[in-house]
Amino acid sequence: MTTYDELVARGLIAQVTDEEEIKELVNDGKAVFYIGFDPTADSLHVGHFMALCLMKRLQMAGNKPIALIGGGTAMIGDPSGRTDMRQMMTKETIAHNVDCFKKQMSRFIDFSDGKALMVNNADWLLDLNYVELLRDVGPHFSVNRMLTAECYKQRMERGLSFLEFNYMIMQSYDFYALFRKYGCNMQFGGDDQWSNMLGGTELIRRKLGKDAYAMTINLLLNSEGKKMGKTQSGAVWLDPNKTSPFDFYQYWRNVADADVLKCLRMLTFLPLEQIEEMDHWEGSRLNEAKEILAFELTKLVHGEEEAQRAQEGARALFAGGGNTANMPEVQLSDEDFENGEIGILRLLVKAGLASSNGEARRNVEQGGVSVDGEKITDVKAQIAKDSIGEDGIVLKRGKKKFMRIVVK
Repeated sequence: MTTYDELVARGLIAQVTDEEEIKELVNDGKAVFYIGFDPTADSLHVGHFMALCLMKRLQMAGNKPIALIGGGTAMIGDPSGRTDMRQMMTKETIAHNVDCFKKQMSRFIDFSDGKALMVNNADWLLDLNYVELLRDVGPHFSVNRMLTAECYKQRMERGLSFLEFNYMIMQSYDFYALFRKYGCNMQFGGDDQWSNMLGGTELIRRKLGKDAYAMTINLLLNSEGKKMGKTQSGAVWLDPNKTSPFDFYQYWRNVADADVLKCLRMLTFLPLEQIEEMDHWEGSRLNEAKEILAFELTKLVHGEEEAQRAQEGARALFAGGGNTANMPEVQLSDEDFENGEIGILRLLVKAGLASSNGEARRNVEQGGVSVDGEKITDVKAQIAKDSIGEDGIVLKRGKKKFMRIVVK
């Protein structure tokens, strides 16, 4: 199976500009492609995950990835999928976030010996002369056509600033600059970026008379959602200090049944034949497929040792007992106890399983709280310090939220 055919079989491709030409470039390892990353946080999250996996997959086939950090475009803000204007970031914040991205991307992409590049569009966008840009690029963009783009249409009723209106031109200019500086001949992005990507492809063809191509990846984590990558407690980050390897594992272990096979195809590097065998799994075997997914992705992001620890911790929890050492934990000190006890509501808040006493009270009253498998129904229940043994206790809220509680 060719590289391109495998991308199709894995459900990764949504639409392309010139399929035969793209097939040839990708299959022959001659694609120099870029994917953009918006540095609006100091860590990548699972919404970036598919793009990173795709870059790794294509690099393994001999193609050259360019990770484009949007240090320049982040100062404008992408209106796609937003109902209001994004808060502007300082240059210092953007620079810090870019440094964090570099470290995380290196787990996926080999940047050694020029096999891949990481560049920041601030290097060319911030030095542009406004009048020169208007004269050079402006004639190649139709305002009427730009207004038909989905990213702008959905904002017109609420209000679209002229600042954000320039985003398509800036992203198009990125492709143009990358083509000229690095020979980048292809751009990849989520399906919500299609209009912007076409703008860049057409700009190169009109100004330079050269072939350039665009391909959108069918981002499960983008189109189906932006819902994936979000939990009740916030985003799922690739930085272990923001989302622990255990919580990262649990996130994938708990994906919906309907998404397991899609995620295995799109995100893992398991052979398609092995994944197709799982297509008929049901019941407990479907849970086995979820374990495989969670292990493979945690290994990819955090390494095999952390993936193993996370899997052991999860199995111990759901098996009821066993080795709980690999579960996430909260340490209590003497100051947390009053007369040798701590209330269940305070304990839930201390463990981060509830944001307030009020929320903790509702959790208990609704029957969603247990300690070491025993349901707690009394909101005034107290946990004695002496009852927390050397291995700690497991505090659980709902079906998927839990924490090992230990005493220093």
